[in-house]
Amino acid sequence: MDLEFKPLEAEDIGRLTKFFGLRPNRTCDSVVLDSFLWREYYNVRFAIVDDKAALFRLTDDAVEYAAMPMCREEDLPYYVNLLKEYFNKKLGRPLQFFLADEEAVKFLNLPPEEFVVEELPDAKDYLYSAESLRTLAGKKLHKKKNHLNNFCRNYEGRYEYRRLCCSDRHDVWNFLVDWREKKGEDVEQHLDYEVRGIHEILKNCSELYVKMGGIYIDGKMEAFSIGTYNELEKMAIIHIEKANPDIQGLYQAINQMFLVNEFPEAELVNREDDLGLEGLRHAKMSYYPIDFARKYRIRQRF
Repeated sequence: MDLEFKPLEAEDIGRLTKFFGLRPNRTCDSVVLDSFLWREYYNVRFAIVDDKAALFRLTDDAVEYAAMPMCREEDLPYYVNLLKEYFNKKLGRPLQFFLADEEAVKFLNLPPEEFVVEELPDAKDYLYSAESLRTLAGKKLHKKKNHLNNFCRNYEGRYEYRRLCCSDRHDVWNFLVDWREKKGEDVEQHLDYEVRGIHEILKNCSELYVKMGGIYIDGKMEAFSIGTYNELEKMAIIHIEKANPDIQGLYQAINQMFLVNEFPEAELVNREDDLGLEGLRHAKMSYYPIDFARKYRIRQRF
């Protein structure tokens, strides 16, 4: 079968959404928004096959990869084999998967004489109890709750949580300008791609299945978050969370209020990976994850 891949655009989201959530997968890649957010950074392309699966190609550090197929679990071996044939015969290179989810890796149980499977520790997503993050109850999260309470007390009558819609995009754009300026020139390259991805989400939010929320202080947006929901896993995925770092307790506030208002039904929260950054790792560990969604690189011996 001759696969035809095309660049991922906003108008494709409606067609692609039904292929996500067909099988167990607790990574942030289990929903289509993550592919859309990073489509420019990874040069994401896709092909729909038999109206049963969505296959993806991406590029990282000039290496061509496939993403794990989005299809029913029992169909994974067929579509992996289809990708292997495409990479080997059409591209003349070994099949490689990037950020393959643990559930798929375990189900496929690929033969070690044909594939090398390597865990990517810095890419694992942090998983939390949604109820713990909504309530911040217990001794472990006592400091977080104190920060939240102090914020609410210090800004009482001045702050407001708002559910955001497409018409609020200019508030987010203005916030991002200030946020990016505070980061300065010495910043990780991926952040500029992230900002561009956020702009694309906001320009096309009517096409996307997203939840957005923001905190305003004295009428000005000072924090916002973007998330989606994996119904199969009953999992909220927090793709974006930004706040003015100069306002104490604001990160705790947007974290908690976004979940309370937009994901009251969630049982699990995926707050994505730490990119191998020590500061981000410390921040994510401080909320006491209950598990991790591990990811893998898979390389065909060729």
